[in-house]
Amino acid sequence: MTAADATTLLGVTAEAALAVHGVAGLQPRLAHRLAAAAARTRSESTPQHTSPEAGIRAERAPDGSGWHIEVRCVLAEGRRALDIARSVHDRVRAAAVCHLAALGTAEQVTVAVTVTRIAARHDTP
Repeated sequence: MTAADATTLLGVTAEAALAVHGVAGLQPRLAHRLAAAAARTRSESTPQHTSPEAGIRAERAPDGSGWHIEVRCVLAEGRRALDIARSVHDRVRAAAVCHLAALGTAEQVTVAVTVTRIAARHDTP
């Protein structure tokens, strides 16, 4: 799989996670947040926007047997976090398997979902 295909995998899985009812957004990892903060200090005149893919990490399994995908979600209040996390897990896994199959690479996919916070209705991720 090329770097472009891996980037597409991030986009497909981010889209799948965001489609789950109750997901308010995806939380970037610390490295993405620090890079965005550094970019803002270098160029205050241009607004910075973190892509949803920053809340997804996809990496090859150490033995090369497949992919491990980590999703960091901000959830909307009012629903059970466990139910939403399970839905995110199932949708992201299905989207990744489908995407990889379309590329002709049927590989094993494992998904871990981390709930980073519950956003109040007036909060934004």
